[in-house]
Amino acid sequence: MLTAGSEHSLRPVYHFTTPDKWKNDPQRPIYLDGKYHYYYLYNRDYPKGNGTEWRHATSLDLVHWKDEGVAIPKYTTKNGDPWSGSVVLDESGSAGFGKGALVAVVTQPSANGKQEQYLWYSTDRGRTFKIYGDRPVLANPGTKDFRDPKVIWDARSQKWVMALAEGTKIGFYESANLKKWSYTGSFQTHHIGLVECPDLYRMRADDGTDKWVLGVSANGLSSGKPNTYAYWTGDFNSQEFIPDQREPEWLDYGFDWYAAVSFEDGTSGDKLDHRYALAWMNNWNYAHSTPTLKEGFNGMDSIVREIKLRRSAAGSYSLVSSPIDALKESVVSENTFEPIHVNGSYPLQTSGFSYQLDADISWTQLKNVGLRVRESTDGSRHADVGVFTAGGYAYVNRTFTGHPDKDRRYVESQAPFRPEANKVHLKVLVDKTSIEVFVDDGYVVLSNVIYPEWNDLGITLYTEGGSATFSNLVIKHFAKP
Repeated sequence: MLTAGSEHSLRPVYHFTTPDKWKNDPQRPIYLDGKYHYYYLYNRDYPKGNGTEWRHATSLDLVHWKDEGVAIPKYTTKNGDPWSGSVVLDESGSAGFGKGALVAVVTQPSANGKQEQYLWYSTDRGRTFKIYGDRPVLANPGTKDFRDPKVIWDARSQKWVMALAEGTKIGFYESANLKKWSYTGSFQTHHIGLVECPDLYRMRADDGTDKWVLGVSANGLSSGKPNTYAYWTGDFNSQEFIPDQREPEWLDYGFDWYAAVSFEDGTSGDKLDHRYALAWMNNWNYAHSTPTLKEGFNGMDSIVREIKLRRSAAGSYSLVSSPIDALKESVVSENTFEPIHVNGSYPLQTSGFSYQLDADISWTQLKNVGLRVRESTDGSRHADVGVFTAGGYAYVNRTFTGHPDKDRRYVESQAPFRPEANKVHLKVLVDKTSIEVFVDDGYVVLSNVIYPEWNDLGITLYTEGGSATFSNLVIKHFAKP
């Protein structure tokens, strides 16, 4: 919810947060009646009571949000609380609830403790949902992990398709009416642990090629990979997914971009050339370690980003990310700078806690280059963003500022970077409790939560082992510095 709020509040300026208590997994937003409808897992009893329900918010621009209350309440049936799932617009009325009904397929732990899929439906344009019977529409076949259904309409087969997280694999199912589902195939992942929150969609790349994308939230830290959103490009033949390559790519390399969902631009004529994505900005390794609890809430999302599919010179396809254009409408002031030559450190004569910083950085030879944000006046506290050319990676380091990881294992997130060109573009989005960094054209993004002290507002450019020039440096503030 975009609101400047109190300077001494940890409520973000331009990130979505729960009004109170707790939020975690986003559910895929849909566009209906001229606005986006967004549901997310919410716990009104946090931190003392358990159980999630689906809370509802709406937006015209994916930046400003209106709270619409709880749409699917918890513990109203014998089948436990509603977990993650997905909602679809049933335009033809295939499920029998009328044309234009909203239908949600949701995981719930049944009375016997099994994770099974239940159907809820709304005939009041998404404000409230009713349960369709006490029995699951997709029963558990005997699998421990059997959750997070993602439902889409497959135009080729003229059927509904479901992707379901089943341990380390994704199962695929089909249905004509959203009530009866049949298994069609699966996709096995490797070396990324338990997978959750699957995502399946078709995109058109910049070379005109249509590709399918399969995404999952996964933890690859044990094998040196992120704990965010892994994805594969390939083909979906209406029964199973065939990847272009076995190893996944990653849509974010930070510590705090999990349970991500992607969704269509409801205002665009071409539904394939781009789409949007957002994620829960937290990590289960320290999900309950947040000072925002003093203000009665724990739960924030990343910004909504636009994603596109691009073909490399080698012929592979990758998703690239950028902040949505609607954020530009919330800029309240701007600083522009002439090119700055830096050898060592260079404090900028501006400050802030909520802004977007863009810079083109070039060098001939150096080891490390970047900028310190949310820096204290004595320079002892700061978060660092940059590229370590000697090691070939981009990074966000939160060692010297407040952060939620008490064990200090997750302090520097790293992403692959090729330093041969001797230049980089950094787009750094800073809010009261977060940093999101888009490297070059958004082929690499790092999203991290931070908790700086109130008055740590400085910005300093730095280099190590050489000098660099910062050109086209612009800072756009979303709140008064």
